[in-house]
Amino acid sequence: MKSRRVGPPDGGYGWVVVASAFFVMGLTGAVLKNFSHFFLEIQSHFGVMTSTTSWVSSTTIAMFHIGAPAASALTLQFSQRAVIIVGGLLCTLGMLLASLDLSLPWLYLTMGVLEGTGISFSWIPAISMVNHYFSRWRPIAYAIASSGECVFAIVFSPLFKWLIEMYSWQGALLIIGGLQFNLCVCGALMRPLEANWGASPKTSKEDAEENAAALPSKKKAVFQCCLLKKPELLLYILFAIFAAAGFFTPTLYLVPFANSLGIDKYWPAFILSVMAVADLAGRLFCGWLANMRFLRNLQLLPTVTTLLGVVLLLLPIGHNYWSILVFASLYGFLFGCMVAIHVTSIVDIVSLEGFDSGLGLFMLFRSIGGFIGPPAGGWLVDQTNDYSAAFYLSGFCLITSAVFVVLVDFLVQRRKSAELSGHQTINQRGDGETGKVKGHTVTQEF
Repeated sequence: MKSRRVGPPDGGYGWVVVASAFFVMGLTGAVLKNFSHFFLEIQSHFGVMTSTTSWVSSTTIAMFHIGAPAASALTLQFSQRAVIIVGGLLCTLGMLLASLDLSLPWLYLTMGVLEGTGISFSWIPAISMVNHYFSRWRPIAYAIASSGECVFAIVFSPLFKWLIEMYSWQGALLIIGGLQFNLCVCGALMRPLEANWGASPKTSKEDAEENAAALPSKKKAVFQCCLLKKPELLLYILFAIFAAAGFFTPTLYLVPFANSLGIDKYWPAFILSVMAVADLAGRLFCGWLANMRFLRNLQLLPTVTTLLGVVLLLLPIGHNYWSILVFASLYGFLFGCMVAIHVTSIVDIVSLEGFDSGLGLFMLFRSIGGFIGPPAGGWLVDQTNDYSAAFYLSGFCLITSAVFVVLVDFLVQRRKSAELSGHQTINQRGDGETGKVKGHTVTQEF
């Protein structure tokens, strides 16, 4: 009897999952992006150096990445719904405790460790759920979900400023903690997929047993560290490290670069808003483009990554506000294109069954680039006394990262060709001996 692999719904309740993930992205990533509003307030309150204060946001970012493998492992052991709810509780608890304003190390623990872990436990399972619910529409579904980070970032920037002015930074943290409690609601909406989804009511008991055996039980699934043995994933992790070193740096130095050219302090802030809008447009456009299947994800990704690197190399030639605005807009758009497909491409490398583990490993190692890139850019700026050096470094890192994706695509296509040749050989032998192949079912995942 032929065994059948159950596929993703590719719609239906999946769009509720996308909407829920949209809010998860906004209540995690957008909050993290707007931590800078609290920077000067905390520094002035405790009277400490800039480097000392920066450890608050650095700890949050570190825990967001380091917690990714744990979030993936817990997702496999339990469910996305349970882990997101736990993440929402950790985020809320972290912000509520931070508002008590006990000491700066207290903020490292609350805004850093608890908030960062909560963001990781919410973000990773939400992305996982979207990828499991969709196959044909996976690129556009992920693009819509990830755009929540852009939309909420635009709204949160003035909101956080107003909250700080009205209620002080402690009161603002308390209110933000209340907002993040809605992550628990988002988690509750993440309905786990049934193992026998899509099964025909006429399916026999034997078919049902075989279908159940074809799908690994969530309770038995474990985190697959063995995926690191795949050369494709190792090369993709190298892409992640170099890319993170490149795309985390420009946003830190864009405003100081504009200020160094004598541009009024209020105009650079507008540049960041334009970048956020361009980022949103890039995510939606590239999600749609990837869904049209004109190019494979692993072909499209190095293209937009290379263009992003070129834009950063050219950005320093702008010495007036409008030229910088144009380059910043291109940067935001291409950055959005890159974000829209770089996570879903993991499915092409390790398949859907290995996606949760692959995503956790990807995020863990990506933190290396995120930690090295900004300090390296700052060191070059100090040595050259020119902010252009940071953008040159970012452009070089991004173009280098694209080379690794090209190699990944080559290995993936070679592997698929070998698998296809093997299946054809089996079919030919089966036809020659018995006229059919028994016990073999060829399935293709998209």
